[in-house]
Amino acid sequence: MAWIQTTKQILCIVLFSLLPSVHGSSEKRVQMYIRDDVYVDYQKFLAGRSALDITDFSGGYIRRDVVDMIIVQQALLLGGFKKKFHYQTGNVNFRNTSLLRQGKLLLSFDSYWLADAEAEQSHVFISDAVIEYGQYYGGIYYAPDNMRVQKVKQLDDLAELTAVSTPRWRTDWQTLSLLPLKRLEVEHSWVAQAHMVSMQWVDFMLMPLMPSKGNEYKLADIHLIAHKNLVVLLLGSRHFVVSRRHVDGERAFKALQIGLNILREKGAIRKAYTEAGFIPDLSQFKVLNATDMKLIESR
Repeated sequence: MAWIQTTKQILCIVLFSLLPSVHGSSEKRVQMYIRDDVYVDYQKFLAGRSALDITDFSGGYIRRDVVDMIIVQQALLLGGFKKKFHYQTGNVNFRNTSLLRQGKLLLSFDSYWLADAEAEQSHVFISDAVIEYGQYYGGIYYAPDNMRVQKVKQLDDLAELTAVSTPRWRTDWQTLSLLPLKRLEVEHSWVAQAHMVSMQWVDFMLMPLMPSKGNEYKLADIHLIAHKNLVVLLLGSRHFVVSRRHVDGERAFKALQIGLNILREKGAIRKAYTEAGFIPDLSQFKVLNATDMKLIESR
């Protein structure tokens, strides 16, 4: 009978080892939602590397969204937040804001304009700026055979053109509203905006430059390119937001602030966005709304 007792003891040990420990359950992965096309480029850019090991942000598949995603993870780790993430992909634009409010999403990997973040400040913690006021330049994206946009050389040339955005993106909307456009269309879905431009139902939209892709964007039947010589200054700074209601929210925000400060002091944040081509060499571009720089100088 001794062997039966021994077998029972071994079985108990095995079953016990399979049960989640208190420590293990507290360190389970945090569910994170991310737009599917961003996640694809993120994976391709990493090419098997850890996001935490990235120091060179040049190369293929890099874009502002991908830089954001890497910077926030590096900052969290430097600040002492070591939980890992489980990624859920899909079309999650404004759904993310709702999830942040409910505490079902810890933070947004995609940085927010300060104006948009402040509108949610009762629901979220707002980080220090990762892209400072006056550093953000958007590309003018349009369908490749749209000759009207190709021929634009100066601000007044926009008078016969249409653009699309949403008032929900306060900084984008404010910037476009100040341009002398023929018409500014409202569409809340980013993918729908891109589709409208690709089909030439409207002439252009503002998007971050993506030099690693030749400033060209393709997704399914959508094909857009950025104007080769012009960019638009967007009047705002960008910040990460963390849910106040998420169980890990306060701890993650404190870690994020510590980590961002470390990265900023090393010059790593500006270096990342510059290497990615997001902060452009203005000797190669004309700022279409350069007169709006006075708003920066008066701050």
